[in-house]
Amino acid sequence: MSTIRPLPEILINQIAAGEVVERPASVVKELVENALDAGATRVDIDLEEGGARLIRIRDNGGGIAAGQLPLAVSRHATSKIASLDDLESVATLGFRGEALPSIASVSRFTLASRQPQDEHGAALQIDGGKIGEVAPRAHAPGTTVEVRELFYNVPARRKFLRAERTELGHIEEWLRSLALARPDVELRVSHNGKPSRRYKPGDLYSDARLGETLGEDFARQSLRVDHSAAGLRLHGWIAQPQYSRASADQQYLYVNGRSVRDRSVAHAVKMAYGDVLYHGRQPAYVLFLELDPARVDVNVHPAKHEVRFRDARLIHDFVYRTLKDALAETRAGMEPTGGLPAQVADAMPPLSGGGQAGAYLLSRSPGSAGGGWQPRQSPLGLQVAEAPSAYAALYATPADAAMPAPVAGSGLPPTAADSGVPPLGYAIAQLHGIYILAENADGLIVVDMHAAHERIGYERLKTAHDGIGLHAQPLLVPITLAVGERDADTAEREAATLAELGFEVTRSGPGSLHVRSIPALLANAEPEGLLREVLTDLREHGQSRRVASARDELLSTMACHGAVRANRRLTVPEMNGLLRDMEATERSGQCNHGRPTWARFSLAEIDRWFLRGR
Repeated sequence: MSTIRPLPEILINQIAAGEVVERPASVVKELVENALDAGATRVDIDLEEGGARLIRIRDNGGGIAAGQLPLAVSRHATSKIASLDDLESVATLGFRGEALPSIASVSRFTLASRQPQDEHGAALQIDGGKIGEVAPRAHAPGTTVEVRELFYNVPARRKFLRAERTELGHIEEWLRSLALARPDVELRVSHNGKPSRRYKPGDLYSDARLGETLGEDFARQSLRVDHSAAGLRLHGWIAQPQYSRASADQQYLYVNGRSVRDRSVAHAVKMAYGDVLYHGRQPAYVLFLELDPARVDVNVHPAKHEVRFRDARLIHDFVYRTLKDALAETRAGMEPTGGLPAQVADAMPPLSGGGQAGAYLLSRSPGSAGGGWQPRQSPLGLQVAEAPSAYAALYATPADAAMPAPVAGSGLPPTAADSGVPPLGYAIAQLHGIYILAENADGLIVVDMHAAHERIGYERLKTAHDGIGLHAQPLLVPITLAVGERDADTAEREAATLAELGFEVTRSGPGSLHVRSIPALLANAEPEGLLREVLTDLREHGQSRRVASARDELLSTMACHGAVRANRRLTVPEMNGLLRDMEATERSGQCNHGRPTWARFSLAEIDRWFLRGR
C-alpha cells in the first residue's frame, strides 16, 4: 500500500510554480507587480533569449530591509495582508506571498534591495530553491530581482517553452497592457543587450501613451467614456464601430487597476456593440472598472487573471448601458474629440415630424464652404414595408415617428461650428444613383444613401416599438419543452424576467417546462430555440437580449425593405433632408449590418491627390 508523507518544501514550491509560473511572461508579471506595489515609478526590464536565459527587474520602489530578505522568499510571507478582512478588500496587485519562492524554486535566483534610509543594500542568492546567506551589496534605493535559466531544474517544463520571439511577444503584450493601466510609471525594456521599448510616464488620459501602445488609429478613432452610478465607475476608451478588429487582440479590461478577463463584462461589451458592428468583427476597448474592493473577489485564479463580482448582474447591466448609450450618441458627422461623444449643435436645422415638411432656405456667406448658394432641403419620407396582417396592430405607430430634437453640444469640428455649416454639409450631386456627394466646411462627404436611410428607418422603428413594449401571444396549446434541470431552475427563478420578455413559463417537471405564451412579434421565429438561448444567458450573465435582438432583426429587415433603393434619383432638397436626418439619428455612422454609411475626404487630403502645394 502507498504511504502518505509530507512533501519537501522545495517540491511544494515547484508545484506552486506550475500554477504561478507558466512562462517567462508570468515571471515578468509577478515581479513587476511587486515593484508597483512597492511604489516604484520606474521599472527596468532586461531580458535575454525571450526571458528564458535572463529576466532582470530593477525598480526604484521602497525596497526590502536586509533582515527580511529570507522572509521575502518564504512561502505565504507577505506585507500586504494580515487577516481575512484584508483579503476580502485587498487593493494591491499581489497578496499571497507565493510568487518569489515559486520562481526561486525553478531558476537561479538573486534578490538584491536597499531601503532609502539604509547606507547600503543586501543580496540573497537562491539556486533551485537552495537559499544562500544574505550578503552586503552596493545598490541604489529599490529592488533588483534576477532570474536566470528559468526551469533549468525542471526539464519537462523547459521543453514546453516556445521560440524566443514567441516568448518575447507574450512579455511585450503584458507590458502593453500594464502601460495602459499605469501611465504614471516609466517602463524601459531591453532584449539581448539592446533597448527595445520605452514607455515614458504621462497622464492617464494621455493620447501619447494610448497612441504608442495601441496605435494612432485607435487613439484617433476612439471615444472616451466616463460614467458613475451605484458605487461603480467605468472609464476609458471604446473604439468607434468602423475601427473593428478581426480578433479580440485589443480588448483590455482593468478592475481596480488589475488586468483581468471576465466573461460577464465581455458579454456586456459585445451586446453594446451588437447593433453597430459588422458581422464577425471584434470591438476594441480599454476599460477601467472601479468599485469597492469588498464587492469583487480577486482570489479565484492562481495567476489572478479572473475575478468574481458579488453582484455580476449589476456589473453586466452597468457596463452594457454605459457603452450602449455612448455608442448611441455617435451620429454621422461626429468626430471623436477626446471626450464623450457630443450631440448635434444648434447650427443644425430643426427636423420636421414627417410628411410634407416645409422646405427652407439657409443664407450663407460667400466665404463659407460651398460658395454663396442657398441649399434647399426637405425630409425624405420613409416607407416601411407592410407588416403581416396578424401583427398590424403592433405597427400602428407611424414609421415617421418624430425624432429627438437636436441638442446643443461641442462635438462638431470647430470649422463646421464656426461657419454654421452642418457636419455633413450640403448635397451637391448624386453619383451613379448610389452615393450622395456633399460639401462641408472641411472637404467632401460621400454618403451611401440606402445604408444611411436604412439606419434612420431602423432607429425610428425601434423607438416606436420601445414605446409599445413586448406583447405576449397566448398559445392555444402550451408547448412542453425539455430543457434539463439547470435551465428549469433558471426558468423558475427568473419567471418575472421571462414574463417581461413575453414568455409565460411554468415548470412541469424536474427538467421540463410548459410554455403558455411567447413574444407576439416573434411568433414565427422558432420560440423554443429562442427560449433556450434566453435561459442560458440568464443563467450565465443574469440577463438576456435575445428577444430584443430577434425583434431588432425583424425591424431591421423592415427598414431595409423600406429604404430608398439604388438608382432612385433624389432631388437636392431630398438629399439634404437625408443628411440632416443622419445628423440627428443615433448610430447613423453604420447601417443595420455594421457597414459604414459615410466617409469624409478632407480638402488637404484631396490636395495631396493632385500634388497641390508641393
